Amino acid sequence: MELLAPAGNFSKMKYAIEYGADSVYLGLPSLSLRARINDFTPLKLEEAIKYCHDHNKKIYVTVNIYAHNHHLKSIEQNLKLLNKLKPDAVIISDPGIIMLAKKHLKGIDLHLSTQANCTNWQAAQFWHKQGIKRIILARELNLKEINEIHKKVPQLELEGFGHGAMCMAYSGRCILSSYLANRSANLGDCSHPCRWSYKLHLEEETRPGEFMPIEEDQHGTYILSSKDICMIKYLKEMERAGIKHFKIEGRTKSIAYLANAVKIYRQALDNMNNKSLTDNLYKELQKISNRDFTTGFYFDTEKVKMQNYNKTHFRSESEFCGEVIESKKNNKKAWQAKIKVHNVIRSGETIEFIRPLQDNFTEKIKEIFDLDKKKNVKEVHGGQGKAILVKLNKEVPVMTILRKKI
Repeated sequence: MELLAPAGNFSKMKYAIEYGADSVYLGLPSLSLRARINDFTPLKLEEAIKYCHDHNKKIYVTVNIYAHNHHLKSIEQNLKLLNKLKPDAVIISDPGIIMLAKKHLKGIDLHLSTQANCTNWQAAQFWHKQGIKRIILARELNLKEINEIHKKVPQLELEGFGHGAMCMAYSGRCILSSYLANRSANLGDCSHPCRWSYKLHLEEETRPGEFMPIEEDQHGTYILSSKDICMIKYLKEMERAGIKHFKIEGRTKSIAYLANAVKIYRQALDNMNNKSLTDNLYKELQKISNRDFTTGFYFDTEKVKMQNYNKTHFRSESEFCGEVIESKKNNKKAWQAKIKVHNVIRSGETIEFIRPLQDNFTEKIKEIFDLDKKKNVKEVHGGQGKAILVKLNKEVPVMTILRKKI
């Protein structure tokens, strides 16, 4: 299966490719569902497309907002731009934008966004006749339904979300953010109110104004917050159902999350018959901050187990603390790494190094040289743009991720 990874910005895109993604998906801020934390200007998008193609990777651009009339002029301008830049595909949900894309895009595939909530083979056949090459399946489908779509419309490519955050709204089309925070999820500016704590109350019809609380505990409930989907143990089942394109969610997640998730699924997809490896990789996924795992709607038995009632997320026992930004071999045995610090690193701590497409390893940090202070120090904190030098016994390529137990 093709492994698709999110690219929330240019740096994350490079990490996704370095850690084993076959393709990345990203969007211009005003036209995709990730308007914030997104640095893809037209110029940078051109650079991104060239970077991916130079590395023999595919790049898909999202234009998947639900447009109002005032968006259409800008959308046409950007579609003309995309026609010049030539990404491998454009991801769309709005039928009007599809019509404009067919007019302006030449030689660029059209993919249907999951927001279009394609849930049956007749709809899939309809979209295929409209020029859609691939459908990103609605998350509400089970594997049996997906397999029927595949058999009825075999020429249509099927893509499915296999890991990451789930939206409590149907196919992610949520009105809560717009209603509570005046930020439209369908225009790329979701404030994620499903992750907030709520206190629910009952009002009996003959007793207006008398509210009886409904609480999971004294702090309220996270009843709207879904668990994260995780299908690493069921890749063969997805493939047999007709899904040939496996998607990781997370354009707003950290580079540590992205690097680990992509690396783990790269190994899993390359070794789908190795159950013991898959079990170990599942444990590795649990080291990444998440909201507990579910198989979503893929198996009907899971439908009642998707919500997180007691907490907004699970905090991992490991903490992302740095990334290698320069690396060189000092002598025959030692490596010197320049590290951008994200969370505190102390002399004497044992750090785990997650290397792109190489085995992870742990090593105790013996000395830290602070490049700002020009001297050895006992600890360096993140959030200040600090860079340090450390000496290590093993190779540490650029883009190696550092984490430690907390």
